Amino acid sequence: MSNPLIRLFRSKIYTSIILLVFLMLVGIVGFMTISNYSWVDSLYMTVITMTTVGFGEVEPLDEQGKIFTIFLILASIVIVGYALSIITEYILSRNHFEEIKYKKMQKQIDGFSNHVVICGYGRNGKQAARKLMAHNKSFVIIEKNKEVEERLRLDGVPYVIGNANEDETLMLAGVDRASSFISALPNDADNLFVVLSARQMNKNINIISRASQESSYDKLKFAGANNVILPDMIGGDHMASLVVVPGLMEFIDNLSIVGKSNINIEEVAVEKLYHSNKAQTIKDLDLRKKTGCNIIGYKDAKGDYVVNPEADTVIEANSKIIVLGRPEQIEKLNSVFNIKNETH
Repeated sequence: MSNPLIRLFRSKIYTSIILLVFLMLVGIVGFMTISNYSWVDSLYMTVITMTTVGFGEVEPLDEQGKIFTIFLILASIVIVGYALSIITEYILSRNHFEEIKYKKMQKQIDGFSNHVVICGYGRNGKQAARKLMAHNKSFVIIEKNKEVEERLRLDGVPYVIGNANEDETLMLAGVDRASSFISALPNDADNLFVVLSARQMNKNINIISRASQESSYDKLKFAGANNVILPDMIGGDHMASLVVVPGLMEFIDNLSIVGKSNINIEEVAVEKLYHSNKAQTIKDLDLRKKTGCNIIGYKDAKGDYVVNPEADTVIEANSKIIVLGRPEQIEKLNSVFNIKNETH
């Protein structure tokens, strides 16, 4: 709901509350003054008069008391009616706005293509979303826990509330149009079912799944996951590496900093670097001179990786290079080749 509309409703609600309190004070003081009631009896008479419940009088009223009661009843009908109408309008408008907001967000999601779908917004899901935001990659969150919706709204990410085991929910997230799918659910059985559904809906999608048990690794791969990540195993390996090669791990950790201005590694499709029909070598690209970045890896068209490739390595079509540099050098690379605007 827009801020001006919220302020308008709040001002009306505050006004109605003030009027109700004022009317109650008038009733209490009036009954105490006119009919000599105690403050408790006056409060009782004021409440039953304002709510028109029809209970009997504490003591018989004289003419002045009856006239005052008539005035109090008429004023109560107007003020209480006004307060109820404001509250009802606010509730209906809020529900209507929620519906409009969902439709607007769903329209945004319907416009996504080659995006990433993240299933689950727990610890792993949040980390994945943060990384994708740093790389300006479009993504959609699927979360079945309604209580997490407030966190999703505060984080400002597009989301679908529903059970990822249902095809309808996956369709709302645009799995059929997505380039990648991350299943980060805490239960391996749920991840297995979701991976099967996602693979069935999109044969070409890149699926990365989380697994808690090592025994689930092969099952998830068989179900259609391209990659299976075991966070507990990675965590233990990382801690051991900090003992064996602490300096190297600290360096790698620094490369993994998430933030728009702290990206040190970029994967670039060769088609974004040059458009000539003639294949070029790493030396011909001369990225070091143009951007300051170093090529530390090469992935050929078959998917095989070469670490620290030679300068005379021929860059084939449909291959990719991995570059390393300082954040400003990565930014220059993206700017020179207009990579961000085309790939993310």
